[in-house]
Amino acid sequence: MSYTCPLCHQTLSFVQHNYQCANNHSFDLAKEGYVNLMPVQHKRSKDPGDNKEMMQARRRFLQQGHYQPLRQRVAEVCALHTVNTPHRLLDIGCGEGYYTMQVATALTKQFEPAQTYGLDISKVAIRYAAKRYPNCHFSVASSHRLPFADQSLDAVLRIYAPCKAQELQRVVSDNGVVITVTPAARHLYQLRANIYADVRLHNEEAESVAGFELEYQEMLNYTMSLGEGAGFDLLQMTPFAWKASDELREKLAQTSVFKCEAHFMIRVYRKQ
Repeated sequence: MSYTCPLCHQTLSFVQHNYQCANNHSFDLAKEGYVNLMPVQHKRSKDPGDNKEMMQARRRFLQQGHYQPLRQRVAEVCALHTVNTPHRLLDIGCGEGYYTMQVATALTKQFEPAQTYGLDISKVAIRYAAKRYPNCHFSVASSHRLPFADQSLDAVLRIYAPCKAQELQRVVSDNGVVITVTPAARHLYQLRANIYADVRLHNEEAESVAGFELEYQEMLNYTMSLGEGAGFDLLQMTPFAWKASDELREKLAQTSVFKCEAHFMIRVYRKQ
């Protein structure tokens, strides 16, 4: 399977280190192994996506394994609820590929062959992912304009990532699935309690995805013990950082152990 041109939507063919379509639009394969399918006219800013500080904080936090239970379970769910062989899965908003790699490993064990794609608007994140995880195919692209042909994917993974329902309907094959991860009620409750006087629980109502039916859901809940500045990194990688006081930043940076709940909802939607 190949990509489609983000400008004219024709199939891209790989020829001598670049992707080309019938209309002679060309996209080079970077030395790290990813392709940039984000034309400048589709960008809302010069460097869209998370800023450097957020990415560095997330990288440090994830490398310490605090979200490893989620990564392992998401990979298992992806393998259990997909049916087609060969299998093609896209991880939307994949960032540095932390989850993409684990999913690719699980799918390769279950399906032969299996292709796992990762997509993000951040070129810095995708460059890092492609360099570190050569078992996946990475691209810089918009989640609202997926560079894939109609019904070319068997599954789409969305961990907090936005995507138009029409695009999901278009690219997912018949009987394919969309797998989502969203915050459950008490996700990061202790962190938020240090920021807001009145902490509201996250809404656990399942979203409606047009053209898909909710087939399965499960909750994952555990307490993280965050030491060595991991609490500060957790704050920095979330939107809550904009609301945090300097006192809280210093507290999280210096606290030897900060206990905080991780609470996720994993859902599987089947295309109807």
